[in-house]
Amino acid sequence: MQFGQIRQSSALHPGKILLLVIIYGLLWFGTLNYRHLIPSDEGRYAEIAREMLFTGDWITPRYNGYKYFEKPPLQAWATAAAFQAFGIGDWQARLWTALTGFLTILLVGFTGARIFNPRAGWLAAVVLASSPMWIISGHLNSLDMGLSSFLVGALCSLLLAQTSHNKINCRNWMWACWIFMALATLSKGVIGAAIPAMVFIAYSISTWDWKIWARLRLFSGTIFFLAITAPWFVLVAQRNPEFLEFFFIHEHLQRFTQDDHSRTGPIYYFVPLLLIGLLPWFLQVPGAIAQAWSERRREFSAGWLLVCWFAVIFAFFSVSHSKLPGYIIPIFPALALIIGNRLDRLLGHTNTMALPWKLQTLCFAILGCIGFFFLDAIGKQARPDEIEAYAQYTYWVIAAIVALVSFSAYAAWQSKRNGIQSIVSFACGFFLCAIIAGTGHETLGRAVSGIDLVERVKASIPEKVNFYSVRLLDHTVPFYLSRTMIMVESPDELEFGVHQEPELWMPTLDAFITRWQEDQTAYAIMVPEQFDALKTQGFPMQEVDRDSRRVIVKHPDISQ
Repeated sequence: MQFGQIRQSSALHPGKILLLVIIYGLLWFGTLNYRHLIPSDEGRYAEIAREMLFTGDWITPRYNGYKYFEKPPLQAWATAAAFQAFGIGDWQARLWTALTGFLTILLVGFTGARIFNPRAGWLAAVVLASSPMWIISGHLNSLDMGLSSFLVGALCSLLLAQTSHNKINCRNWMWACWIFMALATLSKGVIGAAIPAMVFIAYSISTWDWKIWARLRLFSGTIFFLAITAPWFVLVAQRNPEFLEFFFIHEHLQRFTQDDHSRTGPIYYFVPLLLIGLLPWFLQVPGAIAQAWSERRREFSAGWLLVCWFAVIFAFFSVSHSKLPGYIIPIFPALALIIGNRLDRLLGHTNTMALPWKLQTLCFAILGCIGFFFLDAIGKQARPDEIEAYAQYTYWVIAAIVALVSFSAYAAWQSKRNGIQSIVSFACGFFLCAIIAGTGHETLGRAVSGIDLVERVKASIPEKVNFYSVRLLDHTVPFYLSRTMIMVESPDELEFGVHQEPELWMPTLDAFITRWQEDQTAYAIMVPEQFDALKTQGFPMQEVDRDSRRVIVKHPDISQ
């Protein structure tokens, strides 16, 4: 970012900006190891990477020992590399999402500074850095952040290319756009190329600008794209002929058009997620869109392309039959850019914010205060064994609310004195609120992760024994135990994998019971209800240990 220009156009000294970035980075990365992994995404993608490193097979992804072709392997490669470099652990499993999320904030700031002005770029970075959905996603081990970061990389490269007046820079940025699309495709599939294509078509139609297609470097860009993506697709298809149909038909076409994955939702499913995910800034969205519309013209309009990006992605996933919260994460950087430009206009040359901004900051300060009266609702849904955990989490929520109220009140006080400091203070309140509340979730997530159970039993389980997972796919225990499990009767999301290698699983409970009689050194994991049911049938097993969600058993000792 061009610190010298920011210095002239804002009240923040470049040294202060650098200090804020360093502090933000320390908080962003420093909290990665506080929480243990929780189901299902965090445990799943950590375990896939661990198995990839353990087996040395970097072509065919496996989960719990079974072929797993639902997603491409880029994040698994990166996480396995992190495990190789730094050891296997929680922060290493989250490093890829944290790194891509953090770098995207910097890229958004850089892009905003180039296509608008330095202050607008700084404000865009501040907006994204304090958006709750972006913060939370950057601290969860899932594929959505990596995909979003590369999609946004393609978007920013396109913006920089089309606003550049230098032919070589335009070419280089367009090549970068194609490279980012390729990396997005290796992160989560063809959506990495389909989304930019749909957005660009929508932009061309809405502006009736078709000459821009001649500047996209379609031929050379396609070569870059295929050079990056094709090798893995060719290799995995050669080794696994069943891959192509499952990946392209089942995981893309059917996921979008059918309800097979039980991830349905109403057409307005993403509306509350958009409002909550952009909570501090959603009131600026209408004005930012109106500003982009007014600046729309026949030549390239960066603001209008950003609006098209938001609208197309939001509409596409709203009509899809498969809906998950992380699907709309790519829209937040685009909204951050147009909101940053809007805030820059509101600041003007006076560096002050008008009355509506002050009322907004005061409103959130008051809402935070009201939140103190609803703290007793936090543990109402707690199970008996979770009451203490919810009580501990209440203290984290209190700290989060205090941060929100304090910084919002300070932002209101600063609105007329120093507008940009008011905006930054407001953003700090929401960042701290999200990071405190998210980090404190360990009090609830620890039991879900199963880490305490694993720490008690891991040393006592021999290394070379079969471990059965009875009617249960536990997404975290295999990672913490550092071993795969043989699925029994209910394959869950591993259905494709077990059918490809049927000899590696037990299709019925009766088959497992027969095998158990023969496999005298085996262990098994199951839910407490399944344990009780087998116990009433006289099933020969000895409880090793348990927590509220799972029981680990083995064959009875001979002495018993």
